[in-house]
Amino acid sequence: MKRLIICLLCLTTFCSASGQSLDLRLLEHINGPVSSSDQTWRDVSTSTYFAITLIPATMLITGLAEHDKELTVKSFEMGGSIVLASISTVILKDITNRERPYLAHPNLITGKSAEPGSSFPSLHTSAVFATATSLSLSFPKWYVIAPSFAYAATVGYSRLYLGVHYPSDVAAGALIGAGSSFLTWELQKMLNKKYHYH
Repeated sequence: MKRLIICLLCLTTFCSASGQSLDLRLLEHINGPVSSSDQTWRDVSTSTYFAITLIPATMLITGLAEHDKELTVKSFEMGGSIVLASISTVILKDITNRERPYLAHPNLITGKSAEPGSSFPSLHTSAVFATATSLSLSFPKWYVIAPSFAYAATVGYSRLYLGVHYPSDVAAGALIGAGSSFLTWELQKMLNKKYHYH
């Protein structure tokens, strides 16, 4: 985890210097002017809050109702990965304090959603990738994995389209989310071995 944080700090330092122009050019291409589809992308972005709450809650309720211990454990595992990803992201936001692109470059980037806080990394992206990765690890079937990551990528794209994050913010958020899920998954496997859960 320490190595991941160091890599992410190096990424934001690079993007703040020589890489900034590439980051900004890519964002400018995705962001574009105000259009009729703006509300759709705002809705996609907002749906993150429902997804990261409803998916683990549904798993937990179903697991308890059907006395399915494995599903109940998986719901807590997913919840733990979302919390870990969110806390890690908030800490990095405070450390980096990167200004949102629509505020830093108002002449180039159109802000289609006014949001507080710093830009790096993307909290929406880290939380939704934590959810998608946990879901895919819990149910490793193509019909779970494909839509899970397609939805997570769509949320990440929405953050760029709205002008509230740079591509590097979204990439870092995705890494944090996926990393948090793999970490909680590995911890759960260790607990299973130690306490012989089945």
